[in-house]
Amino acid sequence: MPLARCYVISLRPVGAHESLRRAAAARGARVLALSSWRIETQDDAGTRRALRAALAADLVIATSPAAVRATAALQALKRKRGQRWCAVGAGTAAALRRAGIDAVVSPSRMDSEGLLALAELQSLHGRGVGLLTAPGGRNVIAPTLRKRGAHVLRADVYRRVEIPFSSASLSRFRALRAKPWLALGSGEALQQALTRLPADLADKLRAADVAAASERLAQAAREFGFQGRIAVAASARPRDLVAAMAAAIG
Repeated sequence: MPLARCYVISLRPVGAHESLRRAAAARGARVLALSSWRIETQDDAGTRRALRAALAADLVIATSPAAVRATAALQALKRKRGQRWCAVGAGTAAALRRAGIDAVVSPSRMDSEGLLALAELQSLHGRGVGLLTAPGGRNVIAPTLRKRGAHVLRADVYRRVEIPFSSASLSRFRALRAKPWLALGSGEALQQALTRLPADLADKLRAADVAAASERLAQAAREFGFQGRIAVAASARPRDLVAAMAAAIG
C-alpha cells in the first residue's frame, strides 16, 4: 500500500474525523486529528424563523453536510411539490437524501463556483432561494444569487466555535518524524490552524504534502507557503482525498 505507515492530518471539527479515518485505514494510513473548532447547532427562535422561511422557498440550497445535520436536528425535512433542492457537493447531497430529501441536484465541481454554475441557479429574478449555511466562509453564494435577482432567505443553522488544540494532539504532531499528508477541505480551517498552532508546528504543517479538495484550495495552500507535493482530489470526500494522496505517491 503506497500510504502504509503514513499519517494524514485532519483539520475537521471535533467529532468529524471518522470517515477520513476509515478511508485512510483502507490504504494503510493513520489520521492525526488537529481540531481547533466544533460545530454548534443554532437552536433559538430567530434561527427557527429563518429556517421556516428558507424551507418554504421554491429552491433550497444546502452548503455542507453540517448544515444538513443541523437543519434536520431543528426540523424534519420533506421536499414540497415542485420544490428544487441543490447541494454544493456529493457529500451534502447524500446527507440531504439521508435526511429525507428524495431529489437533489449537485455539481460535478464541488465548490461554490460549481454550485453557482448549475442551470437551476441561472434565472432567479424575483424567486425566493433558501440558503442553509453558517456564518463565515467565503460568502460567495448569497451575493451572487442576489445579483441574479433572487430573494435570498438565509438560515445560519450552525456556527463554528473555536476551541484550543488538545495538548495530546499537539504532542503527537510534534513527535511525527515522517512528512505527513494534509487532507485539505477548507481554506478557513487551514488559515485558522496556521494562525493558532505554535510557530514550530505551523512550520511543520507547511512542510506537509497536501491533498486539496479543489484547485482553489490547492492554490490557497501554495499561497500559505506549502512547498511539498500538492495533489488535487476529485472532491472533498475522504475517499477521494486519500485516493489523491495514493496516486501522487504512485
